[in-house]
This record gives sequence, structure tokens and C-alpha cells, in this order.
Amino acid sequence: VTKKVKSMQMFHTPVTYAMQGDRVGICVTQFDPKLLERGLICTPESLQTIHAAIISLKKIQYFRGALQTKAKFHITVGHETVMGRVMFFSPAPADFNEEIKEDVFDFEKDYLYQEQYLSKDSNSSEENKENDQAEVELPRQQWALLEFEKPVTCPKLCLVIGSKLDTDIHANTCRLAFHGVLLQGMEDKNYAETFLPKLKVYKLKHKEGQVERVMDDHSVIGRSLFKKETNIQIFVGLKVKLSTGEDGIIDGGFGQSGKFKIRIPDGLKPDTKMLLTVASKKKSKAGKGETTKEDESSKNDSAQPVTISLLFKRYVFDTQKKMIQS
Repeated sequence: VTKKVKSMQMFHTPVTYAMQGDRVGICVTQFDPKLLERGLICTPESLQTIHAAIISLKKIQYFRGALQTKAKFHITVGHETVMGRVMFFSPAPADFNEEIKEDVFDFEKDYLYQEQYLSKDSNSSEENKENDQAEVELPRQQWALLEFEKPVTCPKLCLVIGSKLDTDIHANTCRLAFHGVLLQGMEDKNYAETFLPKLKVYKLKHKEGQVERVMDDHSVIGRSLFKKETNIQIFVGLKVKLSTGEDGIIDGGFGQSGKFKIRIPDGLKPDTKMLLTVASKKKSKAGKGETTKEDESSKNDSAQPVTISLLFKRYVFDTQKKMIQS
């Protein structure tokens, strides 16, 4: 409800403005006081009632354990604490070190979906010991999509705190998990249909199969990349790479068992063709003088067949579930 304020007083003294924290008497015209209950009073448009939000955030270093996507946290925002589910995401790897504007979220950019918030302790110490690698590069900024169990009213750019308040209070552990700034609220109840498709968060998909045999110098038959029931037509035109280095394009299905044809525009390398020819004739004996080499090739091939890699991006909130390749 929006009403005109006729006058205001603070401890019987007239004032022209009041702000958060002040105790003030407000004279409002043409308003039934019976309609008023405990709530919020503010300048119009300064508060929003939202069902979900995008926040920039930082993990609180004393919180033990990982911050997992799809986990529920107690979210303190505005004057309320409500339950909310999180989905973490970061800049695309190429933009990890890019300077990020604070208090603004750029919907034009692509973002990488994360199974958890990325931090130095994301990977277990055992893994780090095994790998004995240098520290993993971390992005300058990370974000989360918060989806609230009930709508909350709060100002824009307000503080957000995520906690695990159901943790045992007698345990010697920090219950505050992360803090951040609310960059974008979603006021529409149907935000999943109306708003989220604008959020370009993607997952990297990687499928792997094997070359079964050569058809000719510019095409091979592959298997094990798709299930028998997969509609291969939706993958036609996507680029693949052979483990021997050739680039190919999926041309279509081959038979009814999930096999497919790959076109190699630049043609197969002679070594690859020989490797695949040998592989298809494993049981047959090699010609005189080449027995050892051929047998070795055959053994190598049985251990390491020529694999086919298919890499593509899929946007989490894309209703059409398109597969995107750079």
C-alpha cells in the first residue's frame, strides 16, 4: 500500500526525513489504522519481496566442510531468516582473473556451474598429497543462486548470511557458512520460467566412445558414445576429436545399436588407418617380416583403442537443452 505522509515527528519535534533505526511518529492521510499490523514501512520501491536471488559471496574461513550445490542453508536477509537452497557458479575459466564489478551482476556473460563453492579446502588434503600439485587457481569472485522456501522482503544490495543453525550448539564449530551481497532479486513467483533462462550458467559435458572400424579415408564408424535408445539425430553436426589427433563431425546413426558415422574432413592419418586396420584383423596373421611390429601394434591397440571425445556445453536453465560447441 502506498500512502502520502503528511508530517513526521521525532520525540515531539517535527522532522523532514527518517531512516532505518529512527523512532518516529508518522501522520498518514486517508488510511484506516485497523489495516496496519507489524511490518515494514519504507520509501516506495526501496524494498522488494523476492522468491529467489543471485548473490556474490565469500565462504567464512572458520566454517568446516564444503559448501555444496543443492544444499539447504538458513539464509538471513533483511529482517528474516528463512531456509534456502543454493547453486554455486563461477566465471568461465578464461575469466577467472578478470576484474569483477562489485554490486553488479552481468547477465551477458557465461558462467560455469560448480558442484560446490571453490576454495583452498575444496579438495581433500589426501588428494592434494597424492597429486602433489601446485595450488589450484581460484576465481576472484563466485556467485550463488538462492531459492527461498518462502518469499522474503529486503532492500537491494543488502547483506546475506548463510548458516547451518541446526548444528549442535555445544559442538565447537562455526555455524556461519558464507556471507555476501544480494545483487539481483526475483520478484516473480514463476521466476524459473520468466527469469532463470536469462542466467547463462553452463555445465561442461564430456562423452567418450571408440572407433570400431574404418569406412574409407574420410569416414569411420564409432560405438559406445550413445545408448541404443539415444536419438543420434540431435548430435548430428557436432564436432568430435579422435585420440590420434583427427577432428571429425558426427554424420548420423549407423544401424540400430547406437553406432554412428563420423566424417573426417581432413582425412585419416596413414598411421591411424594402419592402426585401425590392424585392430580389425587382430586374429589374422601378419605378413612375413612384419610379424613383431604388427603384433605389437595389435597389443597396443587392444590396450589403448582409438577413442572418440565429444565435448559440449549445456546451459542449466535452457528450456531447449541445446548443445553448444565453441
